[in-house]
Amino acid sequence: MFEDDRDDKIYNLIISNGTDKNGEYRQFIEKVYSKTDFLWKESISSSYSTAGDAFFQKVDRIILLAGLYNDNKDTFHDLIEAAEKYEIPIILVRPYGLEEVPEILEEKAATIVGWNANCIIDSIKDSIDMI
Repeated sequence: MFEDDRDDKIYNLIISNGTDKNGEYRQFIEKVYSKTDFLWKESISSSYSTAGDAFFQKVDRIILLAGLYNDNKDTFHDLIEAAEKYEIPIILVRPYGLEEVPEILEEKAATIVGWNANCIIDSIKDSIDMI
């Protein structure tokens, strides 16, 4: 990486979590941590429906792990509502090992990405132009 290309921004992410039978959250976190030149932190709330303005106004991206959708629909819908209200881009990550994503999520996503670490990071950095 050239010095001029360095991105010193610390991205504040919400990453969908909850019931996770296949360990997709852990796998996603490992992918992001593998990119040592990408700076980020995660914002977590016990209830996204009541988190409020102060919480969401500092969030840069919402990452929805599509493989967790069926077991965590309420949380996903709360995050989608927040993304729309606060104009936060949604990055939709395909279910691990699958290509199809729930249509309701696909409609709301700024971008859809698979499990390649470089593609994930690029989509996070570039999604600001997609809202």
